[in-house]
Amino acid sequence: MLIIGIAGGTGCGKTTVVNQILEQLPEGQVGVLSQDAYYKDTSHLSYDERVKINFDHPRSIDFELLEAHLKALKKGNNIKQPVYSFVKHNRTGDTILTSPRKVMIVEGILILTNPELRNMFDIKIFVHADSDERLVRRLKRDISERGRDINEVLTRYQTTLKPMHQQFIEPMKEYADIIIPNNKYNTVAVNIVKTIINERLA
Repeated sequence: MLIIGIAGGTGCGKTTVVNQILEQLPEGQVGVLSQDAYYKDTSHLSYDERVKINFDHPRSIDFELLEAHLKALKKGNNIKQPVYSFVKHNRTGDTILTSPRKVMIVEGILILTNPELRNMFDIKIFVHADSDERLVRRLKRDISERGRDINEVLTRYQTTLKPMHQQFIEPMKEYADIIIPNNKYNTVAVNIVKTIINERLA
C-alpha cells in the first residue's frame, strides 16, 4: 500500500488536488481518509462549549484513531471511518465502511504535525496558496456549506485560523517531498504525483 499525505492551510485547495489525482487513476484503486472525520468526539460538551474549541490546533484531532485505522488498512482490514458534522461541531455517530486500497490518500491541514502519522506517509505533499486566496475560499465554503455567518468566519480566521496556520501548518512545509503552488490550476505538479502513483501501481 502506498500512503500519500496531502497537507496545507485551510482553503488552500487540498480537495481540488486530491480530486485531480483521483480523476486520472484507475477507479477502485485509490481511497481517501480525511482528517476532518477524525476530530475528537465532543459529545460530553454542550453546543456552546463545542463552539469555543480551537479546531485548528493539533490537540483537536484524534490522531491515535487515525493512525490505528491507517495501520488496519495497511494490514488489509476494513475500518469504520467516523462521520463529522461541522454544523454540530461533533461526530454524528454514523460511520463509513472503508476498505483497503493500493493507494490511500490522507488529507488535512494538520496531518504533518503528528510525527507518528507523518512517518507512515510514503509521499508527503504540501499544497500552498496565499493567505488572501485561502480566506476568500474559506468564507465562501463556511457560509454556503457550514451555516456560518461572515462575522463568525472572519472572527475565527483572525483569532484562531491565522495564528494556528503560522504556528503549526506553515512550518510543516519542511517535511514535504513536494510543494504544490495552488493559486492557479497546477497540472505539472499533479502530473508528477500521478506518475509516481502509476509507477507504484504497475
